Amino acid sequence: MSRKVRIEEEDAAIDMTPMLDIVFIMLIFFIVTTVFVKEAGIEVNKPGASQSVMPKNANIFIAVNERGDVWIDKNQVDVDTVRANLDRLMAEQPSDVIIIQADKNAEYGVVVKVMDQIKAAGIDRISIATEGG
Repeated sequence: MSRKVRIEEEDAAIDMTPMLDIVFIMLIFFIVTTVFVKEAGIEVNKPGASQSVMPKNANIFIAVNERGDVWIDKNQVDVDTVRANLDRLMAEQPSDVIIIQADKNAEYGVVVKVMDQIKAAGIDRISIATEGG
């Protein structure tokens, strides 16, 4: 009686499901924790300063150009509607610092009106953007 030895062929397969689960979980984590910066939408000539420091958690920018136009989130707005726009942006993404990018030739009165609107929105920390020296 001869005995037959049966050799089973094993299929070498790697299950990719756990790796894909981890990748998707990491992707969701990074999307949820990402901070989106609300840029002003225009480029201004900022005044120079030797002691300029960028706040770490600033994500809302307001720009004032030399003609006195105010820009928030890539839209030109009226000075009187800055507070309403800030309320909308703060509902989307809360921030405790607002950065004003005022042109070095901008009218002082317009910048002060913008600062008043920011204070009326309940934000006490206002920074003025400058060129580093």
